[in-house]
Amino acid sequence: MQAHPQGTTSMYKRMPSKDGANPLDVEDGFEFLQEDMVQEPTDPPLKHSLPHVLVASIVSFLFGYHIGVVNEPLESISHDLGFDGNSLAEGLVVSTCLGGAFIGSLFSGWIADEFGRRRTFQLCALPMVIGAVCSATTNNLAGMLVGRFIVGIGLGIGPPVASLYITEVSPPSVRGTYGSFIQISTCLGLMGALLIGIPVKSISGWWRICFWLSTIPSTILAVAMVFCAESPHWLYKRGRNTEAEVEFHKLLGSANVRSAMAELLKSDRGDESDTVKISELICGRHFRVVFIGSTLFALQQLSGINAVFYFSSTVFRSAGVSSNLANAFVGIVNLLGSFIALLLMDKLGRKVLLLWSFFGMAISTVFQATAAGLFASTYGALYLSVGGMLMFVFSFAIGAGPVPGLLLSEIFPSRIRAKAMAFCMSVHWVFNFMVGLLFLRLLELMGPQLLYSMLGTFCLVGVAFVKRNVMETKGKTLQEIEIALLPQE
Repeated sequence: MQAHPQGTTSMYKRMPSKDGANPLDVEDGFEFLQEDMVQEPTDPPLKHSLPHVLVASIVSFLFGYHIGVVNEPLESISHDLGFDGNSLAEGLVVSTCLGGAFIGSLFSGWIADEFGRRRTFQLCALPMVIGAVCSATTNNLAGMLVGRFIVGIGLGIGPPVASLYITEVSPPSVRGTYGSFIQISTCLGLMGALLIGIPVKSISGWWRICFWLSTIPSTILAVAMVFCAESPHWLYKRGRNTEAEVEFHKLLGSANVRSAMAELLKSDRGDESDTVKISELICGRHFRVVFIGSTLFALQQLSGINAVFYFSSTVFRSAGVSSNLANAFVGIVNLLGSFIALLLMDKLGRKVLLLWSFFGMAISTVFQATAAGLFASTYGALYLSVGGMLMFVFSFAIGAGPVPGLLLSEIFPSRIRAKAMAFCMSVHWVFNFMVGLLFLRLLELMGPQLLYSMLGTFCLVGVAFVKRNVMETKGKTLQEIEIALLPQE
């Protein structure tokens, strides 16, 4: 994260800014593009963009941490706050965070477009600090639920903006690799919550420390964002082209500034000042890409990944493995798959990883359905059940986990990117809540064999949907993707 380059010469003529900033210099776009056609961009050194991406990934770490922070301490929390044995109250402690996340996701696009990506990161850190403090200091159930809801608002705002920001500041050659940091950070957050929660049964009140500790990365995020680059794409949308040029210099190095600015000038001609309405996303010219994005998130949740995580402890216990060790196994496999996705994202591409991911999850549900149909005491059933569980988590981690958030922020045109991401994330939270709410009930009504068969069917639908509708974005600039998916009328 370098200082602003001194003496950067402007390449532009005068154009008014949309947000009341000083008028900026903008050169005639056609002339600029013609001049820049002869300049071949080079792959920029990662040292320019990597620090900014790592700071943005703190949001994903916090997402994983806050989702997992109540799992181990829930029994101690219920005992200390006086709702021990109340399964409804325990469920609310877990799910209230999802309700807050849904509310936050509805507003994340508007906040990101109005205040910029950097300030949105800082704003999402605020409720995560306030909510964690509220949960850590409360002496009753109501205070815990309020704290979890406030934290959820921050979690709803942060992850969509992290996907946006990482996509917009990354060089095309490593955008997939950087996008994988989101899933890896989420895994690290989940594992961090698990490890920090281990002493909860031996140290009275340790669950309060678990909440207090989460304020540290939230504070680091808010402070570190002061030194990070703003998204040049957002600055360009606001008419602040000279500032966009400066930010590109920080992110890509001086050799790539002109080519990056030339790419920006290819997009959003003449329609950036329009207000994006919900009706335009669901029935206008952008319907196709929004439909693809919403369906990918819906299929991600309908695959049953969160239900599988929930059921994993039961599966491992039947094999004689403790719940703590089971969580560790699942976490390690999840992290391993995420690292493999990082290595393959810019080599094999997003579409290939998605196809193999959904197909691998479908095969693993066959193993688990078969195991459920065998006698539970047989070694074959146990091996199939545990193996199928780990295969499901691994398959999810290499594609269906990390790819949708990255792919969506790539395929949405710059003009609608923030609001379309917010809309699709709200779909994600709705299906996340529905699966979590209905899984145990469906398990009772249908039994594990039929339920796993249903989840496998959704995974096969995912294979067919990806093959038919998803384009490969590997190595393409955001403007090339936009032109391919939404030709100018």
